[in-house]
Amino acid sequence: MIERYTLPEMGSLWTDEYKFKTWLQVEIAVCEAQAELGYIPADAVETIKAKAQFDPKRILEIEAEVRHDVIAFLTNVNEYVGDAGRYIHLGMTSSDVLDTALALQLVASLEVLQSHVDKLAQAIRFQAQQHRETVMIGRSHGIHAEPITFGFKLAGWLAEVLRGRDRLCQLHQEIAVGKISGAVGTYANLDPQIEAIACQKLGLQPDTASTQVISRDRHAQFFNVLALLAASIERFAVEIRNLQRTDVLEVEEFFSKGQKGSSAMPHKRNPIRSERLTGMARLIRGYAMTGLENVALWHERDISHSSVERVALPDACILTHFMLVEITDLVKNLQVYPENMQRNMNVYGGVVFSQRVMLTLVEKGLAREAAYAVVQSCAHQAWNTPDGDFHALIAADATVKSHLSPEEIEACFDPNHHLRNLDVIYQRLNI
Repeated sequence: MIERYTLPEMGSLWTDEYKFKTWLQVEIAVCEAQAELGYIPADAVETIKAKAQFDPKRILEIEAEVRHDVIAFLTNVNEYVGDAGRYIHLGMTSSDVLDTALALQLVASLEVLQSHVDKLAQAIRFQAQQHRETVMIGRSHGIHAEPITFGFKLAGWLAEVLRGRDRLCQLHQEIAVGKISGAVGTYANLDPQIEAIACQKLGLQPDTASTQVISRDRHAQFFNVLALLAASIERFAVEIRNLQRTDVLEVEEFFSKGQKGSSAMPHKRNPIRSERLTGMARLIRGYAMTGLENVALWHERDISHSSVERVALPDACILTHFMLVEITDLVKNLQVYPENMQRNMNVYGGVVFSQRVMLTLVEKGLAREAAYAVVQSCAHQAWNTPDGDFHALIAADATVKSHLSPEEIEACFDPNHHLRNLDVIYQRLNI
């Protein structure tokens, strides 16, 4: 991933240095397991643990000649370890190291993502608490529908983030899996107990039935859980963008001192952070598709997945992390304009209360079809007239007046009727 979107906390987990560190962890765990079971001398393992090092630059030099990264790594480690190095990688295949070490990277990445999902949930919950009673218009198809609160809108965001958190937790079980089972997964030159002990030392479970590799359905699920999380963030970002439109302006990204919106138009305050998040979600969805493409490997393994994962897994983790940090800061500093929300809700003199008027007429004995026709006629008159006033049209309509008193008409335009059950939702989410 380019530096622009790489934050150190996640980026550090996808460096060559960290990758080789996990490879060495796996090799040492296997050596320890071999020694515990009596397959190699215990003093050799102590020598390996004391002397084993690696030099990323040297590994790349060796790889340029041998054209095999794991062999290059082992060659470099043996340069430090000496004779005891003959016990390293005993009976193993490259993917025993690669896939088990990759699981360690993915688990570490998941832990970072989980911590930032928690921070996002906290930021959304705080804003929702602040705006439990901030009335605004709900929209369907982009058109005014009925009153809601901004806190209610944020409650929906919070519920979605918490579902994303649950998926990450479930994903941990799916991805925290290693394999030390040899060239085609049959343990031909390895005791299965070696795998069990080594995986336990690494905090992993042995794969149920590996081939030369861990099956890529697990990694496809990893990609797709991240893509779902990114899609949720995109939904929040798109909502902010729509609510920041000049003619809506109900919320706005924080615009810092000295910030510029356009090289040509000095007045511009664009929702660039939300737009950036929208674009990043597209990338992660693309990586999810490549993850699915990786599932169908030939026989017990080919390496068509390898080049994809070298790019897609780091990028997906780094981008998802960046998105979480960005949306959390955006939510924390979101500018909310209740006055504009009220103004927008009252446009056309309260057409958004049309259902309440219709249902009240039905309650008072008017047939539903007739009530619908009367209310729709008044609503469309208001809609099609400059400064249209639905409230006034309803109050003046003969059919309405014959069924409702002025007080009953007035009650139809009370937004609190629409909000009276929101506490049920807030309580579910501890808002």
